[in-house]
Amino acid sequence: MIVRLVNSDGQLRTAKVGFSWTTFFFGFLVPIFRGDAKWAVIMFIASILTLFLAQLVLSFTYNGTYIRELLNKGYRPDDEYSRAVLVAKGYIAG
Repeated sequence: MIVRLVNSDGQLRTAKVGFSWTTFFFGFLVPIFRGDAKWAVIMFIASILTLFLAQLVLSFTYNGTYIRELLNKGYRPDDEYSRAVLVAKGYIAG
């Protein structure tokens, strides 16, 4: 499921809900391309320290973390489908 989030300036971001195959295969490069430098550094260090085992764990959690951070930065669901998915997954209140 892909959700669309928009901020007050009209900037649109899309994010996948659930397991991140891109994080699984490309690791810390994913947050770099999404403009998320903090998580790129965290993922790089964690992957090196755990011999890339952290990359598997972060594949399950990174998309949710990315969505939560966008919501904290003022992004809101762009359409009713995105809102329903975020409510169903517990990211926002109904």
